[in-house]
Amino acid sequence: MSTLLDIQDLKIHFHTRDGVVKAVDGVSLKVEQGEIAGIVGESGSGKSVTAYSLLGLIPMPPGKIEGGRALFQGTDLLRLSEREINQFRGRKISMIFQDPMTSLNPYLRVSTQLTEPLAIHERLHGKPALHRAIEALEQVGIENAEKRIHSYPHEFSGGMRQRVMIAMALITKPDLLIADEPTTALDVTVQKQVLDVIRNLQKETGTAVIFITHDLAVVHEMCDSVNVLYAGRLIESAPTAELFHKPLHAYTRGLYKSNPGTHRKGEDLYSIPGLPPDLSRLPAGCSFRARNTLGDASLCLTDRQPELIEIQAGHFVQNCPGCLARHEAAVVS
Repeated sequence: MSTLLDIQDLKIHFHTRDGVVKAVDGVSLKVEQGEIAGIVGESGSGKSVTAYSLLGLIPMPPGKIEGGRALFQGTDLLRLSEREINQFRGRKISMIFQDPMTSLNPYLRVSTQLTEPLAIHERLHGKPALHRAIEALEQVGIENAEKRIHSYPHEFSGGMRQRVMIAMALITKPDLLIADEPTTALDVTVQKQVLDVIRNLQKETGTAVIFITHDLAVVHEMCDSVNVLYAGRLIESAPTAELFHKPLHAYTRGLYKSNPGTHRKGEDLYSIPGLPPDLSRLPAGCSFRARNTLGDASLCLTDRQPELIEIQAGHFVQNCPGCLARHEAAVVS
């Protein structure tokens, strides 16, 4: 496989009255053609901000891209003008947002919203565009698509609206699909159906996917590789099988250990203590030190931020002695 997207040392800060919020602070990751790359972490870790920057969706001000590159098929997306980035939005790179109700226009029929990308990027109108839109709805499992395409978003359930969003994102057959926690607002049964739709369409079209989530169980099921973010920085990155077999960083182990599926029936559910640090007042050393119960917090760096090193081929982790140490309670089977 060849590299489709190469993000290098990305830094995105928000300049507020309370200080500079370092939402993304030196993130580097790659997405290969045709792969599903997971980005996982708690709320506020920088997952969505990283993705939004690729499509120029960061509000500036207060946001500012302080540095880095995002090479997509050789083009640095961060250096494009609004007019230039519009050539990528919806055509080469599409996005599924968290809440389909706020992403779909409640005043427009689904047919209008599905055919709009075709009109903009392919200059396809009328019956040919409507036929493509109906096919897209059928692909995502919406029955009676020929009739339902003329409905308004409020006439669909939450799961159906998310399917409409997936159809809209994939109708132009993009090279990269960004799925930003697409199942957060759905119940477990519908969540499974939506995940199956994304995975099946990805296999059929060969589209690469960036799958953003806070749920490691979903990552294990969906993704080929995993990138773990914490406090705006990349903590650990590896192929999925490797990461789940051998999670190295204390934060990654904490996320794994927090999964209900790793506990015996009746056993207390583990949770990572405390909260992520204030991104406008990050500590000078290891940002996870105050919450590190699965390693040895006394060994965490206090004078400098840990560097990302390659432990073995394709497996990168922050080189913090305290987070790489293993407390007896940290053993992951």
